[in-house]
Amino acid sequence: MNSLGDNTLIETSVVESLAAILLKNHWRLTTAESCTGGLVAASLTNLAGSSEWFERGYVTYSNDAKSEDIGVDAHLIQDHGAVSEQVAKAMAIGAKQSSNSNIALSITGIAGPTGGSKEKPVGTVCFAWALDNDQVFSETKLFSGERLDIRTQASTFALNQLIALVQ
Repeated sequence: MNSLGDNTLIETSVVESLAAILLKNHWRLTTAESCTGGLVAASLTNLAGSSEWFERGYVTYSNDAKSEDIGVDAHLIQDHGAVSEQVAKAMAIGAKQSSNSNIALSITGIAGPTGGSKEKPVGTVCFAWALDNDQVFSETKLFSGERLDIRTQASTFALNQLIALVQ
């Protein structure tokens, strides 16, 4: 694994696999991260040459940032909560549109140790992927462990799922 300070990052092989797919298709990727706080973007840019396929990363941690930076409707957040597949989809679509990227992924969740509820416990993370063909996929997962464990698992899952969707 790679490391950046005390944060364990995604396996280099995962990032290299994604990079090869993006380069082969001449695609550029944008990320919109909330609970992972830029961990995906940091992992991507840890690979030399990532500027050829990584467009930009948004860290939209607050609800206001989700609305202001990538156009997530505030009513959507109010109606479904920031941690929802509806908001994850809006984040991915907004990130893709605002960056003119071919592909975008988004992550929003509860990394803990506080902030969870009975309906959405700590470790609940929602993902979305907006692809070049305008298809949008979403999924919710429940991860366990400490805050960094959840953030790392979510980051790795997001990239592995993106690879599965585009290869």
